[in-house]
Formats: sequence, C-alpha cells, structure tokens
Amino acid sequence: MCGIVGAVSTRDIVPILVEGLKRLEYRGYDSCGVAVHQEGELRRTRSTSRVAELDAQVAHEHIASGTGIAHTRWATHGAPAVHNAHPHFSSGRIALVHNGIIENHDELRGELLARGFQFESQTDTEVVAHLVNHLYDGDLFDAVQRAALRLKGSFALAVFCRDEPHRVVGAREGSPLIVGVGKGENFLASDAMALAGVTDQIVYLEEGDVVDLQMGKHWIVSRQADGGYQRAQREVRTVHAHSGAAELGPYRHYMQKEIFEQE
Repeated sequence: MCGIVGAVSTRDIVPILVEGLKRLEYRGYDSCGVAVHQEGELRRTRSTSRVAELDAQVAHEHIASGTGIAHTRWATHGAPAVHNAHPHFSSGRIALVHNGIIENHDELRGELLARGFQFESQTDTEVVAHLVNHLYDGDLFDAVQRAALRLKGSFALAVFCRDEPHRVVGAREGSPLIVGVGKGENFLASDAMALAGVTDQIVYLEEGDVVDLQMGKHWIVSRQADGGYQRAQREVRTVHAHSGAAELGPYRHYMQKEIFEQE
C-alpha cells in the first residue's frame, strides 16, 4: 500500500510531509516524492532511494511551502524510476498523488493524447493528473469531483493547483484516505500514523467522498447514485496514533526486515 500525506497551512509544511512519509515506511515503497506550491509555481523532488535521501534533497533544493503533497510508491504501472515516481504534474498547473489502480487508464490516456496532453511516465496516475487539468475551469474542487466520476478502479487522490495556492483536494474510492483537522490548517493522509504529533482530530472519508481542504475549513461531498454530489457530514474523531516511526534499520520495508531477521 502506497502512502499519501498532504497539507495546507500558514507554516512550512514540508517537514511534516517528509516526517509523515517516514512514519509510513513500514508499508514498503520503491520511490518517493514531495511537491509544493512555492513562489507561484509547482516544485517537486523525487527519489528512488529512501525517504531520508528525499529529506536531504528537499533541504538541498530549499523546498518550503504551506501547501503540498507527498507520496511513497510501490510500482504498478511503470518501472520504479524517478520519472514514474509521484507526485505527477500536468502542464505545470496540477500536482497529484494517487494510491490504487485506475482500470480505464488506457482509454483515458488515448482521449487525453488526442487533446494534446503529453505523457512523461508510464503510470496510470499521470492520466489522472492530466484529466483533472483538462476538466479544470478555475475550481479545483469541482474538477476533482468531475474527474472522479470518469475513473474506474480504486483510488485515493491528493491534488493541488498552481492557481489556487491555499487549497488541497482529496478523493476516495476503494483506498483509505483521512483528513487531519488542525487549528487554521488541515491535512490529508492515507493513515492516521502519518499525522501523529501533528493532530489527533481525524475524519475518516467514506467511499465516493471528495474533500476540499483550506486553512480554516474542510468541506466534504459524497457521490450519489445519480452521479451527482451532495454535502456530507463526517464525524471528527480523536485518534491517538503512535508518534514514533517504527525502526526499519537498513531495510527498505518490513517484509524484507522480517525475512532477514529470521535467517
């Protein structure tokens, strides 16, 4: 299971994103990356090494922002290479990370190629980024809702846009996604453990939910049987996730660690 962390805040959230990825290392991964809204543009750094190396890259490249998303990936579509690592961009406007499998990615890829979109990876995720970009008309929340209706398969999405610097949108269908509610800031993650020490106020999104995160609020809609969306109320729960990242040592993931420790 891949890992997602996202945030929108007035403070620099890059350390929170990277620390969240470290807490999700137990899931295993073969690449990782961070993308932010910085100085009016999208910036990212990606790696096929450990999150510790990604952390060093972030510091070296002076990546800092109040809005961003981060991801650890197990390769499904496309080899474990930097150009296939998340986050994916579309036209320098949309940044997106994704857990799950998009079953109709070939069909959507053909449609988007015909519309002039260029692909830099072999992933199904880049298809979603371009689809959101194609549907974007000034409102990211609306574009993600419309994109989610076109997708077949399972997904948890975290998306932000160059043109809306204080907003992150998430969507869930078949893959876990939570909201972390803070004071004047909000977070997304695939697991509450990623937000341990940041907030213990957690909202568990349900199937078909799309969430709009801004600094002072979060707003959830849920897909209806007729294909539309309706405002949804989800309980905010107090969740005390363990704040310590489990120790991997030299291993890439826990299955590998357990195999070597049994020998």
